[in-house]
Parts: sequence; C-alpha cells; structure tokens
Amino acid sequence: MNANKAAPQYTAAAKSSALDPTAKSIEALNAVFKKDAKLPLVLAAPSLTVDDKKQIVAELQKHAGQPNDVVKNFLATLAENNRLNALEGVCEKFAQLMSAHRGEVELVVTSAVPLEQKVLRQLEAAIGKSKYVEQGQKLKVVPKVNPEIRGGLVVEIGDRTIDLSVAAKMSRMNKLLQDTL
Repeated sequence: MNANKAAPQYTAAAKSSALDPTAKSIEALNAVFKKDAKLPLVLAAPSLTVDDKKQIVAELQKHAGQPNDVVKNFLATLAENNRLNALEGVCEKFAQLMSAHRGEVELVVTSAVPLEQKVLRQLEAAIGKSKYVEQGQKLKVVPKVNPEIRGGLVVEIGDRTIDLSVAAKMSRMNKLLQDTL
C-alpha cells in the first residue's frame, strides 16, 4: 500500500480543516486493526454482500469515535469500490502523513526483550540531541521486540540504522573468521 492511497483522504481533511478530528478517527481505526488480527481477513473476503459492507462500515464508524464527513465518505467509498481490504494500509500511511505534518521523526528501537520506559526516554533524549534530529523536529519513539537480535539494540531514525545487536556482531565475527580461513 503506497502513500498515494492515503493522500486523497489527507488532502480532503486538510481542505475541510478537519485534519485533527480525521487523524483521531483514523488512529482509532488503526487501533482496531491492532486489537483484532482477523479484521483484515474479514475485510478481504470476496463474498461480502452490500448489506455486509454497510454493517461493517457502520461498525467501523462506531470504533472511529465521532467520525467526520471525510471519514464517513472515505469508508463508504472503500465499501462501494470493494476496497475495504485496503483500509489498514491507508490508516498506516495516513498516520505517517500526519506524523510528517506534525514534524515528527520516528525513532524505532528494536531490542531482544521489552525495554523499560526509563531506558526509552534516555535513548530519546540522547538521540534528540544528536545530528540525526533537525531543530524543530519531535521524536516519536516506537519500541519493537525481536528476539532474533539476541541482545543489544537496533536503532532506526529516518533512513539511518544503527545496528548494535549481538546478532550483527556475531555475523561480523563469523565473516572475519571465514575470510581468514
């Protein structure tokens, strides 16, 4: 799903001065996808009837809180065009557009085990003072857990990645050993 699918919704919200309410509704919809792993499968079902789609749209509108006309029209358009399965990707891309609009930079911190909030705040403060963050930008910390890195951290900010994981160090040592043999 590319950003072009979310751009019309963002533009419509901006033109109607409804960016913040639209963003809240879209965030609520995105939260529904995170809670219910089966929802994308239901939305992608080819056997959905017109009545099924209407019921799904009505239920999604309930979850969106007080959806404005932009969100209502968008959901109705997706249903009419058999594109409800694109909703999750559009919600994610819309969140990225809103993040850019707010001047936020995503700081993805991947660790082998969940990190404490104190550690995440320390990382945020340290990186916030670094050359990777321009003045006026805000960091949005996204913690992730991936046991495959075995330890250490992988920090991604913008298009840069700092890999301090044990798995990466092991890979480099293995390569060195193979090259010398």
